[in-house]
Amino acid sequence: MNITAKDVQSLRQKTGVGMMECKKALVEANGNEEEAIKILRERGIAVAAKKSTRIAAEGVVDIMYCSECNRAAIIEVNTESDFAAKNEKFSSFVKELLEVILKKSPASLEELLATDFDGSMNVEEAVKNKIFTVGENINIRRFQIVDGPVSTYVHGKGSIGVIVKMSASCDDPKFAEAAKNVALQVASMNPSYLDKDSVPASVVESEKEVIAAQIQNDEANAKKPAQVIEKMVSGKINKFFNSNCLMLQEYVKEDNISVAKYLEGVSKEIGCEVKPVAFVRFEKGEGLEKKNENFAEEIAKLTNK
Repeated sequence: MNITAKDVQSLRQKTGVGMMECKKALVEANGNEEEAIKILRERGIAVAAKKSTRIAAEGVVDIMYCSECNRAAIIEVNTESDFAAKNEKFSSFVKELLEVILKKSPASLEELLATDFDGSMNVEEAVKNKIFTVGENINIRRFQIVDGPVSTYVHGKGSIGVIVKMSASCDDPKFAEAAKNVALQVASMNPSYLDKDSVPASVVESEKEVIAAQIQNDEANAKKPAQVIEKMVSGKINKFFNSNCLMLQEYVKEDNISVAKYLEGVSKEIGCEVKPVAFVRFEKGEGLEKKNENFAEEIAKLTNK
C-alpha cells in the first residue's frame, strides 16, 4: 500500500498526532484512515479530534423558517475573512440563498448551484457576482431542509446554527420555551445522536473495542480478570452514551437531570408531549483548515527584506 504525504497530513490534521506515528498507523491500517484513527486511539496517543481540528474558514451559518410551508432551512456559506462575513451585502445574500432553498427545495449542493436565483442567473452565477462585489472568495459549503414543526437557534451571529425537529407542536408558550431549550442544548453540548437507539451498532462495537484496548494497555489492569474488564467496558460505554446522545445528556440549565427528564416534566405540566425526533447542527468552518497568515513575513517579502 502506497502511503502518500497527503494521506499522512490528513490524518495528522484530524488527530493532532506526529507525522511518523500517523504514517505507522496508516501502514498498519493498509491506508484506511478511519482504521488508522482507531489504532491511534487504542494506543492512547491521539488528541481529541474536536480539539485538534483547526477551524478553517470564516463565514456564517444562518437559518430561515417558512411558516406557510412549515419548513426550515439551514446553510453554511464561507468567506476568506471575518470582515467579509460581517458585510451587510454578504449577509443579505445568504438570506436570499435561504429563500431560494425554501422555495425550490434543491436535493443537493450541485442542484442548488444550478437553480434559478432571480430569473436572470442561477445560484452559481450569483455567487460569482457576489465574489466580485464583496472582494473575497465565497463558497456555499452545505445546506439542509427540515420539514414539520421545528425549533431553531443561531448562536454568536452565525457561528453555530441548530434546527430541532419536534414530533408535534403545541400552542403553549412553555412548549416553545422547552423546544428552544433543546436547540440551545444541541448548540452548546454538540451531541452526535438523538438517543441510545440512534447510535449505529457498528459505532457501539467499535467504541467497545477502543475502550477495551485502552483498558488492557494500562499496566494497572494487566492482572484483572476478564469479567472485571468487561464491567469496566460496560461502564465506559454508558458514559459514551450519556455524553453523545442528546436525550441522555445532562441538561445544561439544571444540574443532575437529563434532557429526557426535563422534557418529561414539561410535557406533564402542559399536557402536551415535548419530544425531539431529529436535529441538525452546523458549526461555521468545522473540519476545515484555516490559512495562517504571518503579516510580518508578507511585508518582508514585499519589501525584499
